[in-house]
Amino acid sequence: MFIFVFQTIWLFIDDFAGKGLDIFIIGKFLFYLMPNLMERVIPLTVLLSSILTFGSFAENYEFAAMKASGISLQRAMLPLIVFVTFLGGVTFYFANNIIPISEQKIYNLRRNIAKVKPAAIISEGVFSDLEGTEMNMKVDRKYGENDRFLENVIIHEKSKTKVNTTVIKAKSGELISSEDSDILQLVLKEGHYYWDVSTKNNKEKKKNPFTKANFKTYTINKDLSDLNDVDLDEERDVSTDKMKNISRLTKDIDSLKEDNVKLVTAFSKNIVGRMGAFVPLKKPDSLAQITIDKKKKEMDSLGTKMGTDSILALYPSWHQTQILSSAKSATSNIITSIQGKKNELQIKYKIYRLHILSLHKKYALALSCIILFFVGAPLGAIIRKGGLGLPMVIAIILFLTYYFIGVFAGNYAKEGNINPIIGAWLSTFIMLPLGVFLTRRATADKGLMSFGSILDYFKSVFKKKEKIAVT
Repeated sequence: MFIFVFQTIWLFIDDFAGKGLDIFIIGKFLFYLMPNLMERVIPLTVLLSSILTFGSFAENYEFAAMKASGISLQRAMLPLIVFVTFLGGVTFYFANNIIPISEQKIYNLRRNIAKVKPAAIISEGVFSDLEGTEMNMKVDRKYGENDRFLENVIIHEKSKTKVNTTVIKAKSGELISSEDSDILQLVLKEGHYYWDVSTKNNKEKKKNPFTKANFKTYTINKDLSDLNDVDLDEERDVSTDKMKNISRLTKDIDSLKEDNVKLVTAFSKNIVGRMGAFVPLKKPDSLAQITIDKKKKEMDSLGTKMGTDSILALYPSWHQTQILSSAKSATSNIITSIQGKKNELQIKYKIYRLHILSLHKKYALALSCIILFFVGAPLGAIIRKGGLGLPMVIAIILFLTYYFIGVFAGNYAKEGNINPIIGAWLSTFIMLPLGVFLTRRATADKGLMSFGSILDYFKSVFKKKEKIAVT
């Protein structure tokens, strides 16, 4: 646990060091983060402790004494199997109830810290919202005292209608604030300013579509007086997939699936309607029908079929130009709509997949404790080594294999490359046959790998080939 805690401190040291935060706030953040580490700590602990315990028993010939007394390996493992099953139930309760609460606490604490210390929420390389300023900002690098100096700044400023109408780019910037002042001052240097002008009608929009300017120094002042009385313990009603228990996840998965199906159905109907496909056409009047029949007979006499060109030939040349222009414009608009809706649907379906992944990970975490015990206990009995040498190395290798398979499978599931259920269970199910294999080997008092049996197998194969060649 201490190793993972120090790793977490190392990851978040840039966000909290030198920001003027109270040590109590930093300690509270780490305390809220500890439950999230349990999903990595518990499986590793079960695996390592089982290898060390049974390895020490085998090294001191405890199992030999047990077998001489008529106690099998399964009987020796039975009390620990009961304990590990109970531990799996506790882990499931922890994952279902404690971890969602800790995720909510972490989210609220970080958002409240961001209100008081805007520089703490600015992340390098990504856009970050600045609380109370209606701006989001991206910087390539932060440096200097309290990360006040910024490099390659891009700012999107929102209008009253919450639309990004202003874009500001600068080579460098500086955040200036004081405890005695309610003003946050952002000084930008050597940049460009772009403002999308809002107008009442299209004619004015064409005359003055936007405003553009270059600057050597540009200062933005934001009043943060509303943030003076920020409560760092304030709670927000925000829920992500990690903040929900099983009952809430199950309910939200059904609603998300239903909403996505409705959205796709409504959009497909809209596109079909705009294309005019499958719409029954009115019968033409008698004069138009006579003209069409006449054109058809001319085409049939020439031995040609009614294609796109022949249909256009039914209309005057000026009308043909209008039809082609209208079709081209409609097709372009439909493609643009589909591309925009595609991005929206990808986000919605990713949220849907994340909910399924989080739901099944809670079950997989509980079962992984039991499976890793059946990997570690027989493995310790086979290698017959206790202490923190070889058993520690083997446990770390097995755990890293289990952990990285889970990480890669989870990332593939988030992007929709594999089913989210497979992504949640893959690492656990890969360890299951390994546990069965090791338990059978340890029960039969065999080594991890019998090279003699492998050689005998290959010898029998070569003998069969020689007999076939002779005959």
